[in-house]
Amino acid sequence: MNGYEQLANAIVLQAVNDYRLAKKKKESEDQAVLVQFFRSKWFAMLTNIDGRLLEQKLKEECR
Repeated sequence: MNGYEQLANAIVLQAVNDYRLAKKKKESEDQAVLVQFFRSKWFAMLTNIDGRLLEQKLKEECR
């Protein structure tokens, strides 16, 4: 894995961790921003993961 892929993976992983933390703290504005990121073109450029599916899995996990 090259440096760019590592950076992209780190960005996505940080967003996932931030979402979990925002959900735990019930910070809905932060959650909304992260959902926008998961649905964005930038997210799609960083990874092949389906952002909407990731969002759904995170919501299920945090219930």
